[in-house]
Amino acid sequence: MQILTDNPNKDFSMGSFAAMFGCAKSSISEDIKLVRDAMDEVGLGYVETTSGSKGGVRFVPYLSDERVAAIMERVKTMFEEPDRMLGSGFLYTSDIMYDPVIVEGLAGIFAKRFAAIDADIVVTVETKGIGVALFTARLLNLPLAIIMRESKISEGSTVSINFFSGSTDRLQKMSLAKKAIAPGARAIIIDDFMRGGGSIKGMKDMLREFDATCVATGVVIAAEGGRYSRAQDVFPLLLMHEEASGVSFSVNPELIK
Repeated sequence: MQILTDNPNKDFSMGSFAAMFGCAKSSISEDIKLVRDAMDEVGLGYVETTSGSKGGVRFVPYLSDERVAAIMERVKTMFEEPDRMLGSGFLYTSDIMYDPVIVEGLAGIFAKRFAAIDADIVVTVETKGIGVALFTARLLNLPLAIIMRESKISEGSTVSINFFSGSTDRLQKMSLAKKAIAPGARAIIIDDFMRGGGSIKGMKDMLREFDATCVATGVVIAAEGGRYSRAQDVFPLLLMHEEASGVSFSVNPELIK
């Protein structure tokens, strides 16, 4: 069970377990059934098996609707703390977006949402979205590519583009190493915050430079009335409502059963 849960969405052959524990495949199959039943009981995920001579097994993380609701209620409450709004309309999020327990929960929701999508890589842009993107990549058993704000000599040859940031209302630059993404890759974009959609568009433009395709986009927070309201290919966890009296948050209705 620990081997499976430590390697989510990774396929293991029955033969590899049989060799590891020095027993017959039939015994491994019986043990896998016990593991599957235990996972079903506690609701932490489920175990998939394939039959035939090359039959295998893998652990697929899965959050129950109740667990999703609990995670989102906690995060919503934290974002609604009155001292989070900074000058110039910025929202302080570092303590949330760098908390491993919180971002692992958020990543679990993204992984549940995107589990059925055929993707090759998860992509994000530095910096605050890195944590949730990394956990999402791990749960989906995919590599992560981080687009940098500035090119670094340690990355080797890079591709750089300019994009317009809606949140800062100015032209910015992003760079990615030429070795980071294979041509033709199918990418899931994960980001922490979206207001004008400039960073998301910039990442999609960057993917096109690699002949890669964005197959899904997830953001932790989307400002209602911004890019999210005009592009349904973006999946936010929270919606931020900006009013004269301040800001409020609501959970994406798609997460509420």
